[in-house]
Amino acid sequence: MQSKTSFFNGTLFRKNLARFWPLWGLASFLAALFPLALLVKVLRDGTYLALPGDPAAPELTRIYYSVVGDAGPVLFLIYGALCALAVWSYLYSPRSVGLLHTLPIRREGLFLTSFLSGLAMVLLPCAVAGVLSVLTSLAAGAFDPVGLGVTVLAVLGQAFFFFASATFVCFITGNAFAMAPVYFLLHFLAVILDWLVSAFARGFIFGFDDYSTGAVEWLSPAVYLQNHLGVISHQEEVERVTAYGERYTDRVLVSVEPENFHLIALYALAGLALTALAVLLYRRRRSESAGDVVAVGALKPVFRYGLAALAALLGGQFLYSLFWGSFQSGRYFDVLPLAVSMALAGIIGYYAASMLLAKSLRVFRGSWRGILAVALGCAAVCCGMKFDLLGVADRVPAALEVRELYVSAAGNSYTLTPEADGALLEQVRAVHQAVIADEAYILSMDAMTTLPAGMEETDLTWESISLTYYLKDGGKVSRWYRVPVTRDRLARAGTYDNLLDRFVNSDAVKARRLHLDDSFWTVTGGSLYVNVQNESYDLGSREAEAVLAAIGRDLANGDWGTYDWFRVSNGGDYAMDLGLEFDGPDGEGHDYISISLTPAMGETVAALRQLGLVTDVDLVTYRELEPEDYAWEAEPTDAGPQEAVPTTAVEVLPDGGAVQSRTAGEVSPA
Repeated sequence: MQSKTSFFNGTLFRKNLARFWPLWGLASFLAALFPLALLVKVLRDGTYLALPGDPAAPELTRIYYSVVGDAGPVLFLIYGALCALAVWSYLYSPRSVGLLHTLPIRREGLFLTSFLSGLAMVLLPCAVAGVLSVLTSLAAGAFDPVGLGVTVLAVLGQAFFFFASATFVCFITGNAFAMAPVYFLLHFLAVILDWLVSAFARGFIFGFDDYSTGAVEWLSPAVYLQNHLGVISHQEEVERVTAYGERYTDRVLVSVEPENFHLIALYALAGLALTALAVLLYRRRRSESAGDVVAVGALKPVFRYGLAALAALLGGQFLYSLFWGSFQSGRYFDVLPLAVSMALAGIIGYYAASMLLAKSLRVFRGSWRGILAVALGCAAVCCGMKFDLLGVADRVPAALEVRELYVSAAGNSYTLTPEADGALLEQVRAVHQAVIADEAYILSMDAMTTLPAGMEETDLTWESISLTYYLKDGGKVSRWYRVPVTRDRLARAGTYDNLLDRFVNSDAVKARRLHLDDSFWTVTGGSLYVNVQNESYDLGSREAEAVLAAIGRDLANGDWGTYDWFRVSNGGDYAMDLGLEFDGPDGEGHDYISISLTPAMGETVAALRQLGLVTDVDLVTYRELEPEDYAWEAEPTDAGPQEAVPTTAVEVLPDGGAVQSRTAGEVSPA
């Protein structure tokens, strides 16, 4: 009787499930805990998810989506690797792989059987959690078929991708101890390289200050999914009545929708490609490769030189900082010591990889070509960065490329768009270009140990400029500069000092600090603390509006908002703290600005008098109230120019609610 060749073996499938039942059994138990606890709460407390009359389904669906986006990538990253390592463990033992390859099952049959059994182990805990989630939804009267359906598809997609990627790694490695580090390295290699290259570039490129560009984050699926999967909530205002009959307005969640869940489908398609590639690798895989670190011959040079490159980037910077960086005085790397440090670390990585591949310590004979290539590569990279062959330092995005520009200077932050702020955006670009043109001057000032001849300490200050261009193609260009500002250059047209002063002290930018003529922000309240009285006052919306209008009149009169670059203290400010709060439409954002009051701000002081918040007794400066703290100062001869002093607040942008750190100007005399 002619024997048959099977593409699927039920006995092997059941044996895998039975053999590894502790793995999927424990995972099922842990997966059941959260929905089971939720179900018990629902049964005990009723529809605790919402107040009576409010829809409960959106809240429960929001919980499911949040779990999928926040916990799903991490859990499947780890559990998928464990299941793959279990079903493909026979590939790592010469005896086991020899036995299974003698069975009358084609390699495609072995692959399909083991793949399906491993995938089943991944999905069994999901099925347990899913059944309990459906029961919870029914018990809470919050069954949402669309939400549950989306959740199920998202879970299936993530489970498949991470198990498929772990399977692919199992077929390029031949050792169980190598599989785990290679798997996690491949999943996080993009963000690790981004961080290493960014750290490397910061030591060479003028103004480059990114710790991570995010350009290749999508190649690290767990990180990318966690950062981009989300939930969009839609709320409505409802009127409620307390037990005492008081009416108040509350916001109720009426619907939710998943954000960027289509990414899971894209990764699932990538999982299909990795599965097909794993099948091709299995067809050509030698049984004798069991025990090797890398089972695919063509990937061995990639492993060897890849490990050398990682060692050079990470170890090279470590050796440089240990033996040279602490002794150098410049802001940037010295090329020769760094190249030597990188070459040494790269050679160590090269030999470490060679020993792992050869499973022997005898790898030095004939290796001179490899170490020469590593050394030359390190030298070439350092020289390329030193001379900025890619032109990174000189790049200033054109206005047509920019979707949004976030600029922070003189203690204040602003978000500009080409459509609404074309002139201001061009001013900032001009400042950026002037700073780049003066790179040599800035670096020479940074390296100086004594002041230039004829310059006093009061003639020089250092300022930070942060620029982040968000481009229309989805890219981002970030720069940070610490630049000297001098009185001489401040008065000289065309210098970055002068251009920066013209931007910061322009009427349009001053008005932005107060959100004047800004339809997005509405002043909703504030606070005032008077040091003389040791009393705090809360401002209502009408009081805050009156104070804001008065500050606006002081601005128009030239008595508020002018930034003094050389200010040394706040001794001339009135001894009180004034703050104003702003809200965006429909609760989309909140902002807070702090205003320092000065004797020059007549309109604001008059408004506070009219509101009954201050009297003549309270109008005392810090220098008058605490003279001992300002004894080191020379008594000022006049009110002098005004300065904007920063305080930190939070801004939520109107184009989607993105939260950014920002500052708001305070004013006090020099």
